Amino acid sequence: MPLYGFRCDQGCGDAERAFSMASVPDRIACPGCGAVARRRFESIAVGHGRSAAMRLHDATAATADSPRVTSSVPPAGPGRTRRPVSTDPRHRRLPRP
Repeated sequence: MPLYGFRCDQGCGDAERAFSMASVPDRIACPGCGAVARRRFESIAVGHGRSAAMRLHDATAATADSPRVTSSVPPAGPGRTRRPVSTDPRHRRLPRP
């Protein structure tokens, strides 16, 4: 659930609470003094930047904006050997996967 920020009317400071987007209130009771704390309108904190899911999301978004471009073919290494190409004309008539 997203975190929403609230500010106490008595000057106690800010508080954050998690609510679903459909049920977020405009006011809550201040956790310090019990007075009214009004909702601050700002961007919500949906996830933590250090979690694996957020890192994957950021990496995926980055590839959409600026994909990695290669300037050369990677060198053949273990497991990257090319299979020989057959020159037999009968092989061209075989079904392709």
